[in-house]
Amino acid sequence: MKKILVFAGSIRSGALSAKLAAHVARELSLMDAGSTLISLADYELPIYNGDLEKEEGVPENAKKLKAQMLAHQGVYIASPEYNASMPPLLKNAIDWISRAKEPAGNPYKQCTFALGATSDGRFGGYRGLYHLRQSLELGLGALVIPEQVAIAGAGSAFDERGALKDEGNQKILKAQLEKLIAMAGVLV
Repeated sequence: MKKILVFAGSIRSGALSAKLAAHVARELSLMDAGSTLISLADYELPIYNGDLEKEEGVPENAKKLKAQMLAHQGVYIASPEYNASMPPLLKNAIDWISRAKEPAGNPYKQCTFALGATSDGRFGGYRGLYHLRQSLELGLGALVIPEQVAIAGAGSAFDERGALKDEGNQKILKAQLEKLIAMAGVLV
């Protein structure tokens, strides 16, 4: 069984990206894949600073996040869009993980990534996915599947159980998750 790590790029109370992440984790479990849903709130990190890294080393939470990624074949990131880009919390976590030498291995070269976004706006966070994809693929050499999900009007996109209401969005998400499951583990 493929194991997929799922998390949101926001820790704000009621975050729409957290709703998408929770929905993705539930859907993966229905698709015969193991999913682990985590929150970046449980891995607090200082703002990346090269001097801090030189003086104190890589924070333990960055090493723990890296270990979480390495324990999975795939990673699903549900991100909000901040000023047409990814949120600083997510970028900071990505950067710190890239600096961790321990545990051994490079999760960006070993995991297959899938991206989703949420926004109350009409683009559904799509513009933020561009920068997230660029950072993962070009900056870190990650395999990011081309299929992505952008949920527009996300404030009203989920029902009371946390499932996507729109059948079109649900079909797109299911196809994306099928591709992620199929591709996860191909790099190991």
